[in-house]
Amino acid sequence: MNLSVQRLAELDLPLGDWALFGSGPLLLRGWIDEVGDLDVVSRGPAWEQAKEHGNLAVLPDGNQIVEAGAGVTVGRTWLYGDFAIDDLIDTAEMIDGVPCVRLEHVISYKRLADRPKDRVHLEIIESKTP
Repeated sequence: MNLSVQRLAELDLPLGDWALFGSGPLLLRGWIDEVGDLDVVSRGPAWEQAKEHGNLAVLPDGNQIVEAGAGVTVGRTWLYGDFAIDDLIDTAEMIDGVPCVRLEHVISYKRLADRPKDRVHLEIIESKTP
């Protein structure tokens, strides 16, 4: 098991209040072999629990994140795009017991971010989906 995925499981965040975003859903699908980190969007009880198990940090834009160790980052907002966190969490799909932001949102994010790895990930998504 990937060390970041293991750490995420150890946090035991309450289901229904968080979802894996970024490249994490691709990792869990087995479409990529590694990620730099796992990005988690959270709210309410999951956010509070994450703060108990990691280090609170303030980003340059003023938003707070929790650095939970082993490459797991938990936040309440998303840097790229105008995503409604509640919608991302409420519409998440389960992959191997982990709530993951739906693929269409991952695609939107990766198009906005438009980094070299995002372009590669978009090609992978396109090759794996109808």
